[in-house]
Amino acid sequence: MVAPPAPTAGAAATPPSGPGELGRRIHRMRTDRGLTQRAVAEPSYTAAYISTVEAGKVQPSEKALRHIAERLGSTYEELVSGRPAHIATELRMRLTEAQRTLTTGEPDEAADRYGDLIREAEEYELGAELASALTGRGQCALETGELERARADFERAEAVLVQADAPLIRRVPAIRGRALTHLLAGELRYSCYLLETTLDELNSTGNHDPEALVLLYSAVIGPYMDLGAHARAAQAAELALALAPEVSDPALVARLHRGVARTLLAEGRTAEADASLAKAAEYYQQLEIRTELAHCHWMRGYVLAQAGSLPAAEAALRTAHEMLSSRRAALFVHQVGVELAAVLHRQGRDVEAEELLQDTLVGLGSARGTVHEAGAHRLLGLIAERRGDADTAEEHYTTAMSLLEHAGAAGDLADICRLLGDLLRRKGETEAALNAYRAGLGHQSAPGTTTLGPAPAMPF
Repeated sequence: MVAPPAPTAGAAATPPSGPGELGRRIHRMRTDRGLTQRAVAEPSYTAAYISTVEAGKVQPSEKALRHIAERLGSTYEELVSGRPAHIATELRMRLTEAQRTLTTGEPDEAADRYGDLIREAEEYELGAELASALTGRGQCALETGELERARADFERAEAVLVQADAPLIRRVPAIRGRALTHLLAGELRYSCYLLETTLDELNSTGNHDPEALVLLYSAVIGPYMDLGAHARAAQAAELALALAPEVSDPALVARLHRGVARTLLAEGRTAEADASLAKAAEYYQQLEIRTELAHCHWMRGYVLAQAGSLPAAEAALRTAHEMLSSRRAALFVHQVGVELAAVLHRQGRDVEAEELLQDTLVGLGSARGTVHEAGAHRLLGLIAERRGDADTAEEHYTTAMSLLEHAGAAGDLADICRLLGDLLRRKGETEAALNAYRAGLGHQSAPGTTTLGPAPAMPF
């Protein structure tokens, strides 16, 4: 969730506008209230002085401005900045309402609310509120699968905070959002780089903010797992769990348990993974955060599938699919569709699985869910093999390999290389099969690191 920004320290010390702008503002406020210059001036000043101020010929002292603000029935802050009294507080309250709309209502409606907040924060030059509104709108775009739009909002939010000299912990939600857009686009290594460098900076400066650290550790688990860096994912989960008692945001704790479940599953600890997901689902149910709850059903379906409980897995995945469809979370709908198709295939229902996968591939498209797009081609290859169409299967495996190589998903690459090698061997293409096996072994033996050596280039 996007926390409303903390009130800006030292707001009362806002420097006054220039004499001309300030004079025009005082004149406008005075005439709007039907007051004379004498009424504003007395008892400490003269009408002539107020006339000089309104003409922009003198820069009033802070003492004079506080007197004028009081006589106008305003505040010093409003007078010197031109912002309506309490506007920052009002915007923060509306930010909370917009976040509530995102979690329980419609992403499009929430995006409209954030858009209004962005315009008002820009008008009144409220940097913290602008950054929070941009981050919130970025979350809306993520949910609807508009990755480029989401990334633009997250990048702008971060830039606003950098310009305002905000501490790194204030930039963490925007950085996490940027990293997630790269993850979903299949740029796993760059996603890890963003999260790791932020964690390194926070830890090296001794800036121990539990919520910021847990947000980052939870976010890095996904790309680590997709890269095959299971040990690093488990370590991130362990560090996040150690900080969990210091975290007050239940939605963040729930997100942590979701990530931990994935590391437990990779270690074969299915019962513990299911228990961790149950904790997350309980939090999300109480908070009425529907998209995240759908993700819990999605992952639980995956856990059940790994345990061989295919009918139960299908039920959980269909629940997730329906919930995400109702939210119009298009990208996630297509991703869970791949998992559902895998369960259908394992139950021998290849016609249903193939139809679902073809629809999914149309929805995923280029640079949107690359790992799941590769998973769809992998499944289509298995289906083609089962019906004896080796050439079509090879095409799908080759396409999946190309996508996974671009993403750097080592564990999935090793699996697809094995499938392709087995297929080529059965076709009698021994040398090609050996090459596929060698490639798979190379990915399997990768050290599981993500940012050793030069920083990865920014994806374009």
